[in-house]
Amino acid sequence: MLLPNWLTIPPGSTIFILCFSALITLVTSLVNRLLVDRKQLNGWQREIREWTNDSKKAQRTGDKKLLAKVQKQQSRIMQLQGKVFKQSLKPMVVYFVPFMLLWQWFLIPELGAGTMAYFPGLSGGYIELPLFLWYLICSFASGTLISRALGVPMGTSGVQG
Repeated sequence: MLLPNWLTIPPGSTIFILCFSALITLVTSLVNRLLVDRKQLNGWQREIREWTNDSKKAQRTGDKKLLAKVQKQQSRIMQLQGKVFKQSLKPMVVYFVPFMLLWQWFLIPELGAGTMAYFPGLSGGYIELPLFLWYLICSFASGTLISRALGVPMGTSGVQG
């Protein structure tokens, strides 16, 4: 066992999962910030959004001139959507494989996949949260704080790890 015994039982495991998810989220946010050109990505997304709005407006109003303009720009918009998708994949490629290896070879063997935390239920009892669900909750909570601190928008770093 790599972890001290007190870190493998609640509340030690809860503290460990909170810290681990925060660390992984910090790494993914930093990778995102370093690999993705935010200004360029925002420009592409703005152009796609404007085209989508024009397309909807042309369909709604039946404006043939606007519809022709939108159809002429369609191939460029498809290319931009592809570029946006590639930009979102860049950070994911860097951290997804190491994350899965850590999960499979470290977290589950050290902590097990059993109950990590208890959540108050609606009927007065408690809901047992397994490792996976508890990790997701911790990851989203720490992800929100870290993303705001680093100025990286939520949801642009791929799967929150």
